[in-house]
Amino acid sequence: MRFKKSEILLIEDDLALGSSISEILQLSDFYVHWAMNGIEALDYLQNHTPSIVISDMMMPFMNGEELFINIRKKKKFNAIPFVMITANIDEEVKYRQLENGVTEYIVKPFKSMELIFKIKNLLALAQYIEKKFKPDPFSKVTIKLSDKDFLVSVNEYILNNLKSKISIEELSTHLYISKSTLDKKIRKYAKKSITQYIREFKLEYAVRLIDAGERNIQFLVDETGFNSFSYFSSSFKSYIGLTTRDYIKSLEN
Repeated sequence: MRFKKSEILLIEDDLALGSSISEILQLSDFYVHWAMNGIEALDYLQNHTPSIVISDMMMPFMNGEELFINIRKKKKFNAIPFVMITANIDEEVKYRQLENGVTEYIVKPFKSMELIFKIKNLLALAQYIEKKFKPDPFSKVTIKLSDKDFLVSVNEYILNNLKSKISIEELSTHLYISKSTLDKKIRKYAKKSITQYIREFKLEYAVRLIDAGERNIQFLVDETGFNSFSYFSSSFKSYIGLTTRDYIKSLEN
């Protein structure tokens, strides 16, 4: 059985460096599409969804920062890791890219293994998150739920409605039980109220996105369906013990 290779979109205007990086990635068993500038990259993305984007910072027509902002405007590309490569060692520039939401920032010159390891780590985390939260298709046909199937079905419903305000009444109807029974079962199996369970599920999802490289806090708020930035921030700090920014910084140290 043949497995599909991870597809990498490389944007690099330097012929020698672009050729070298492309060759290294292909030797590491990645499929690589090499674009010479941001305009070519955006054109390619109209019909393709790569596993990861690697871009030089300084390029003609459109620099890496402008390209990143343009890519993130499309919702379907929000979760794709974006690696910025640059010779600029200015700390302010670096922090601005990370604050914008760039997943990784690699300074030239760099060792090829540094790039390969970072790519593999980002892809592994993305695959872990997808596997962890992928709904169990068989839970949909389960009427009388076992302990394990009950929580699986609750998690599936929350995940499928993650960006919305989740109605406990609609959740209980989905599971064919009353709201009081739903709350009792959650308290029994998870040792917390249904409201707390939903909130912490969303926060745990946000944590996994951060661990996978997401740095845009507003994106985290939108993806987890919190009704305000401040409520997300206070809930995150209460749950993790650190502010969102401090948690992100702890991963970068």
